[in-house]
Amino acid sequence: MNLLYQMTQEFLNVATRKFVPPLSADQAQRYLQQVLEPLCSVFSSNDLYRRAIDIQERWRCGFYDSLIIASALQAGCSTLYSEDLQASQAIESLTIVDPFR
Repeated sequence: MNLLYQMTQEFLNVATRKFVPPLSADQAQRYLQQVLEPLCSVFSSNDLYRRAIDIQERWRCGFYDSLIIASALQAGCSTLYSEDLQASQAIESLTIVDPFR
C-alpha cells in the first residue's frame, strides 16, 4: 500500500480539527511517525506538479484530484480508491474505484 503525501496532509488536517475529540499535537505527531511516515512513498516535486497539470488538461480533472492521480501513478499504483473521482475510469495504468459502490 502506498500513501501519498497529499493524503497524509488531508488526514492530519481532519484528525486535528474535525475528529471528536480531535487528535492533540502529540497524538498527531505519534500517528504521523508510527503509521503514516512508513507508508508515504511519494512527495511533492516540480515533476509531479507538471504531470498533474498534464492530467488536469487531458482528463479534465480538478487540480488536486490530478495531483492525487499523478502521485498514484508515480508510486506505481494500479488502483486508486476514491469516492470523489469518476469510478471505473482508467487514467494511463491507473483504475479508479469507488470503494462505496
